[in-house]
Amino acid sequence: MIITNATLASLAQGFNAAFMMGFGSVTPSWQQIAMTIPSTSDAENYGWMKDMPGVREWIGPRQYNNLESTNAQLKNKDWEHTIAVKRTAIDDDKLGIYTNLFQIQGEIVGRHPDDLVWGLLPQGFTLTGFDGQYFFDTDHRTFGRDKVEKDWSNVQAGAGAPWFLLDLSRSFMKPLIFQDRKKPQFVSRTDPGDSRVFDLNEYVFGADARYNAGFGFHQLAFGSKAALNAANYDAARLALASQFRPDGSPLGVRATHLVCGASNEMLAKELLERERDAAGADNIRRNTTQLIVSPWLE
Repeated sequence: MIITNATLASLAQGFNAAFMMGFGSVTPSWQQIAMTIPSTSDAENYGWMKDMPGVREWIGPRQYNNLESTNAQLKNKDWEHTIAVKRTAIDDDKLGIYTNLFQIQGEIVGRHPDDLVWGLLPQGFTLTGFDGQYFFDTDHRTFGRDKVEKDWSNVQAGAGAPWFLLDLSRSFMKPLIFQDRKKPQFVSRTDPGDSRVFDLNEYVFGADARYNAGFGFHQLAFGSKAALNAANYDAARLALASQFRPDGSPLGVRATHLVCGASNEMLAKELLERERDAAGADNIRRNTTQLIVSPWLE
């Protein structure tokens, strides 16, 4: 192939098309557990409504509920994936393999938010959320029906593969955050005067993006490394439901999904899908939550 500006432009278009084909083949799943927060700067600051009461009868002047900001912020990160194509491969028309390679690249880039978000979930045992506590911790703050503030735990200790109970019933509130600054873009460096082209005799094609993932509402998540059995499952469901506002009204959290990896899949199905338990009685936990088996978990 004779290399000209026109052939390089056509080559970049072809590689871009292959990239987009691979990128479009991905059906992301991170939206199940994370809410999208659009970002317009290098970092976003987060706050939460502290002591947010329920609706009150309007007697006298309004009572104002202030948004208290935290010192926590989530910084955006730059991401890239780049492939170098030797000039000799273009000279010799050996480009078929690169078309497949750019399709694979598109799939890798398209799946990265899943890697980031799902990979963050098990880190909640050792990383802090926006309230300064570990995301899964024993001493978050909540209220009881009696309007008294108290510690609240959304974790079970253990040494097994982690599993999680989540409330995914709201589209605007999720346990995790995907902070979107710039979506992936395909770029190329094919200028003959470019130092890499001149020094290394290769053209560069790649994708870059800017985003990050972080912890959102710990109130919607319970994490456990204990055995996945009926007693621990029941305790986790009860913990999520036992959250109240300062005025004693329920926070309205309920477990909707059980999330685990392959090692806990059969135990989860036994809890949620069998018609009868081991004693032959009706399985009262059947279909109480939906099961998500994630390949990103143990």
